[in-house]
Amino acid sequence: MAGLCRRYGGRAAVQSLDLRVEQGDLYGFLGPNGAGKTTAIRAILGLIQRDSGQVEVFGERHPVRQREEIGALVETPTFSEWLSGRNNLRIAAAYAGRGSEADIDEALERVGLRERAGERVAGYSLGMKQRLGIARALLGKPKLLVLDEPTNGLDPRGMKEVRDLLKELVRRDRLTVFVSSHLLAEVEAMCNRVGILDRGQLKAEGTVTELVKRLGGATHIEVGVATVDRPRALGVFEKLGGVEVMGEGEDGRMLVSLRGLEPAALNRALVEGGLDVGALVPRAGTLEELFLSVTSSEPGVA
Repeated sequence: MAGLCRRYGGRAAVQSLDLRVEQGDLYGFLGPNGAGKTTAIRAILGLIQRDSGQVEVFGERHPVRQREEIGALVETPTFSEWLSGRNNLRIAAAYAGRGSEADIDEALERVGLRERAGERVAGYSLGMKQRLGIARALLGKPKLLVLDEPTNGLDPRGMKEVRDLLKELVRRDRLTVFVSSHLLAEVEAMCNRVGILDRGQLKAEGTVTELVKRLGGATHIEVGVATVDRPRALGVFEKLGGVEVMGEGEDGRMLVSLRGLEPAALNRALVEGGLDVGALVPRAGTLEELFLSVTSSEPGVA
């Protein structure tokens, strides 16, 4: 996808969005509420008109032929509550013109609902409805699954069930899955690649490890010094420059961020300052730190 734009009047909901999702990815599309994720997904799927930009799906640029390869769940799925899960899928298959009875059975099996398929949807939990929505998206055996906030509103057990299901679809069924979310821990736990959207613009894209390493150029270190020595340690940090105290680390250590300074130089300065250094523990950056560093604290426009 290249140069995707969507405006509402004078407001740009999505601006020159470039994304590359590789075949076999479980790709996390991250952004705060109002960042433009749902607008971008609707534009990608052709549910709303794009002002500009090009979307290519497995080499296909024609929007009608693209839909043959895509299964989608956009926002909270809705069903005919008085019908069974199976009959809801039958209606969806008829409307879409794809999905045989065997496909319905397989989709129900994949999401763990085959034993409950004959029950009315009104009796389903929210997690079961989300899984039924994913089953609906699986009809016709698509190659790409596009899911908008599939764990929204679920309890921890329901989140884990959906997360495990998506990982299994990628691993066993060789699907490519594009999932939007604002839940950092969920995305970090299941996705191999991420893109971070803010105010309709892509701020970062790649693996979590690559992005944390590349953006900001900071090294995070936990420094172990006695509590009584902390004021002296802060004095050493200030004199050195390039050291920012981030907060508390593990086991009472101080978490600091180094910019343009090697851990060995920090250790040497502390020892020369008469401090006993009990530990210097490298700590990997987190997706949360990355997310906060590239996104705005102000609400978006879409």
